[in-house]
Amino acid sequence: MDQSADIFVPSLLHLRVTRQFDCAYRPGYSEKRLAADLTHFPHFHDMLAEAGFRRVENWVYRPACDACQSCIPFRVKASSFQHSRNTRRILRRNADLVRGLADQPLGEEYYQLFQDYLDSRHNDGHMAQMDIGEFTTMILNSPIATSLVEYRDQEGRLQACVLVDLQRDGLSAVYSFFNSERAGQSTGHFLILDMIDQVCAAGLDWLYLGFYVSESPKMSYKARYLPAEIFVDGSWQDFSAPK
Repeated sequence: MDQSADIFVPSLLHLRVTRQFDCAYRPGYSEKRLAADLTHFPHFHDMLAEAGFRRVENWVYRPACDACQSCIPFRVKASSFQHSRNTRRILRRNADLVRGLADQPLGEEYYQLFQDYLDSRHNDGHMAQMDIGEFTTMILNSPIATSLVEYRDQEGRLQACVLVDLQRDGLSAVYSFFNSERAGQSTGHFLILDMIDQVCAAGLDWLYLGFYVSESPKMSYKARYLPAEIFVDGSWQDFSAPK
């Protein structure tokens, strides 16, 4: 029998620190990340997500910045969420939308909706330069169970999408985009509310929303979804929204 050592020694997950690059949320700041490639280690994903890591394609990462600790992992306690008068109003405004799963392979309409969203809201970010091939890779390249959830109006026109990871304790909203003409209907908030309902329907607890950054309007909106927890000093702790 061949008893060479490489049969018995498992491969190790390697964490590495990226180079510095401009921060997307705080002008004048730089960002570094602690990252790991999960291509051959998908079983580690949920454990890392529960430790504050975020997935992008086959990678998970957490900020590892020298001079800033503003990016804080954030998750909503979906099973305890209570709708308010305002959230019910948002649900009614978007009652024309029908949820489903995106067709495969992805067609041009998904990319055009994505580009429309970036042009209206995030045309200064690195994603604004993505071509359709890079967009498709972002959506489909995942080592874990992932779905692109779509929302169409009554005429069948694509209006919104959310890329969602299924975790053992809930759902993770990886990225969402929607028709900019629906901004007045609070469609972005509707997508989060609908995912909260999906978590509850699945009998799970948490909706992971990435990082909360109090100094960034792009990221501070998450404070309205309570109760919630933030990952600080190695553990999840109750979050109190700033007054």
